[in-house]
Amino acid sequence: MNPRSHLPTAAAAGLTVALLVSGCGGGAGDDGGPSPDDTANKVPATRTSASPGTSATVSGRPAITLPSDLTYTFDWPSTQDTAKDAVLADSEQNIKAVDLAIANQDPLDKAYRFYFEGEAAAQIQRYVQAYVTAKARTTGHYRYYEPVVNVSAPDKASLVYCEDQGKAYDLYLETKKVDRTAVTKNSYVLYSTQLHKNDKGVWVTEKLSSQRGSTKCQP
Repeated sequence: MNPRSHLPTAAAAGLTVALLVSGCGGGAGDDGGPSPDDTANKVPATRTSASPGTSATVSGRPAITLPSDLTYTFDWPSTQDTAKDAVLADSEQNIKAVDLAIANQDPLDKAYRFYFEGEAAAQIQRYVQAYVTAKARTTGHYRYYEPVVNVSAPDKASLVYCEDQGKAYDLYLETKKVDRTAVTKNSYVLYSTQLHKNDKGVWVTEKLSSQRGSTKCQP
């Protein structure tokens, strides 16, 4: 798939990898965005139901402090299964960690590398590098919904879920310009990930793929 659809062509050319975070825009028109340096506030996720559990006792978890103009809704309720809830919780963190790397303009940011390994980590590195090259970052609001979790072994799992990018945009750091585009079917993306539980007890993503404009994710 393509990365964020309105990332400059020069930066995105040839980047045909599947990504966990790839925005598609919302309302029409362009305007000045918030300061790209506004990273002082940690942004909590908005939920419509109980938060899934997490292996909070794992040491070394990176702090994920995002720009205050970047927010999330995770409509994936607790499954009442400890392992499945941990997969959801760690996947929530890996989604935010990618945006943190973009905000930090660091293709090797330690936060996302805590939650990704192997093929998926290499994909994310290339994706973040495209933003660094374009001198841009993410802004706006993302919504995640319709999660399907399968834990096939004590250390193996998969997660399929939808992303609504209709209110998520690119912010260009030099001009402070926000690239706003109309919502289309491509604003909705279906993601499929494969994870394993590492020796720290963290569910890390090792493979990921996506389908932009998936009928499953349409409103």
